[in-house]
Amino acid sequence: MQEDLTQQTPTGTLRTPVTPAGVALLKLVGHHLPAIRVAAGDHNRTGTFPAEVFKALGEGGVLGATVPRELGGLGLSRLYDTATALLAVAEADASTALALHAQFSRGLTFTYEWTHGEPHARQLAERVLRAMALGDPVAGGVKDHPSTVTRLTPDPAGGWRLTGRTTMVTMAPVARHILIVAQTSNGGTPRLATVLIGPDVPGVTVLDNWDGLGMRASGTVDVVYQDAFVPDADVLIRGEVGTQHDGALAGQTVSSITMLGIYLGVAQAARDWAVQYVRQNMPTPPAAVRTLVADIDARIYMLRAAAGTALSNADETAARVTDPAVRGRQMMLPFQYVKLMLNQHGPAIVDDCLTLCGGATYSAGHPLSRMFRDMRANNFMQPYNRLDGVDFLSAHALGLPYDSNYMSARAARSLRR
Repeated sequence: MQEDLTQQTPTGTLRTPVTPAGVALLKLVGHHLPAIRVAAGDHNRTGTFPAEVFKALGEGGVLGATVPRELGGLGLSRLYDTATALLAVAEADASTALALHAQFSRGLTFTYEWTHGEPHARQLAERVLRAMALGDPVAGGVKDHPSTVTRLTPDPAGGWRLTGRTTMVTMAPVARHILIVAQTSNGGTPRLATVLIGPDVPGVTVLDNWDGLGMRASGTVDVVYQDAFVPDADVLIRGEVGTQHDGALAGQTVSSITMLGIYLGVAQAARDWAVQYVRQNMPTPPAAVRTLVADIDARIYMLRAAAGTALSNADETAARVTDPAVRGRQMMLPFQYVKLMLNQHGPAIVDDCLTLCGGATYSAGHPLSRMFRDMRANNFMQPYNRLDGVDFLSAHALGLPYDSNYMSARAARSLRR
């Protein structure tokens, strides 16, 4: 029997983790892939969140993967290994991988707060991380609904009051804790604030309003706040609204770069489906089919290699470069180069897979149809969506002004309404 060269493991293409924690996570995730794959079709069809899957992931230790060992987690800190695990999950279901990314990224960013933050930030980070290690899902949202600005105002009796609406809060239907971004002035210059709040707090309502084109089972809903009380211990006051500094790019990279694994997983799953279809149904494939298969494999290899390089670069830069602005630029630029290429080639790869498999794929319930719609979501993911990514990369090359903190810039625009 001829050896299947496509199943080999080239270095740096997000197939093999590079740390023991990464190996352990991939093994843990592997136990859950059959259940994730089985649940994907029904939850995609109904647009419902796979709560049973995430209950099992929590009980199995997966939700604490990026929590330090000292706090009860698996201790995974490498972005490369995190993306490798997400890629494996996305091959089974992209919606589950997107929600899992939300959990992993909270662990990565709060580990930084726990390690480098001020005492108040370290205390809040430790509480969140310990909860994650116990299996608590932690959702996050940074974007206000277009109808409002989420505001945090001091309560005369102490603490804060939160009013507004955060949109696209992935995994919110099962979250035990929700981290959002709000604005506060407290009589002075408007500033951003990170707020930790629970879904059961009076005045907090998690809506059931997600009906997406893709990522239909990700639970990406809105959360509404009506004069909800937040204690001082659950608020971190951040920088002034409108402040631009390239140091912010490093945190944004850590929060989002591992999503590259999700969309590579979708492309890989579509490729595997299409190749299996050709093998089973075309004993002697025509030249056009063989050309398309070769082209798909070449593009996937290109994207996997580029993503692996960008992720390794981010890991090395975060550990080596001390200047915040330099670190931010050196992490974000390769990330955005790859994301732009994935935005261009990812949908085209899945579309070619549909072409190979024929008209049967043009059905809402077909796995390739789901993959095509899921892949399209990458164009909208921050940082940056496709249009903003072009602005960022071209501005850097041409020496033009650019947005180095999209959350701050968005908040500044809201003040001018």
